[in-house]
Amino acid sequence: MDREEISRIAHTDHPIKAPLGDDSVRELLRHTLPHRAERVLDLGCGPAEWLLRALADRPGVRAEGIDLDEGSLTEAHERAEAAGVADRLALHHTAAEDFVPEKPFDAVLSVGAAHAFGGLLPTLDAARTHLAPGGRVLIGDGYWETGPSPEAVELLGDFADLPTTLDRVAGAGWTPVAAHLSTRHELDAYEWSWLGSVANRALDHPQDPAGAELLDLVTTRRTEWLRGYRHCFGFVCLVLRRTHEGP
Repeated sequence: MDREEISRIAHTDHPIKAPLGDDSVRELLRHTLPHRAERVLDLGCGPAEWLLRALADRPGVRAEGIDLDEGSLTEAHERAEAAGVADRLALHHTAAEDFVPEKPFDAVLSVGAAHAFGGLLPTLDAARTHLAPGGRVLIGDGYWETGPSPEAVELLGDFADLPTTLDRVAGAGWTPVAAHLSTRHELDAYEWSWLGSVANRALDHPQDPAGAELLDLVTTRRTEWLRGYRHCFGFVCLVLRRTHEGP
């Protein structure tokens, strides 16, 4: 079973692929889309949950999403059709560096996808190329709340602490206009949902040869989370504007 299929199973009950509750998602979208009629792009949209929520709540929004996983884009299209918003959503099976839109976007989203771009700052560089003057970027990424173990760094990535993360964002020419730090409840709820969805898939299909593999994955991830990174990992979402609007 490939990584994308496991991810789809894991997010059955938590479609936002980040440790965020529904109220937090709603508030972040409110700050990112203040005029309710924006053109929105999601870099690494997956099944486009952020875009679908923006379209459902804002009839004036038009959205585009790009992703390399064709299965996620198919799911996004089917869900958009069912929600009656497919006419305002365009999906592109392409890499971010190959995407050439007709015109820039009022908002660019990339939450929990920075690994695909090589880190936080490269993700912001990618967002900048698609952002209209005065536009906003919503980005979400991890940070270390306390000193991580070498195993945690190897597992999750070489994050910085929160002050250093914000210094780097400012140094790259961005000013935060809103932010959200995931709460302990959001972080734990996300992990338990991930583990539970994968375990249920395995237990509901005991004859599936992949079942044992999935249960092993649940055991491994639970150990990594509880004994490895639970008490040192945090997640921050930032709504950003360019500090200077020059080229």
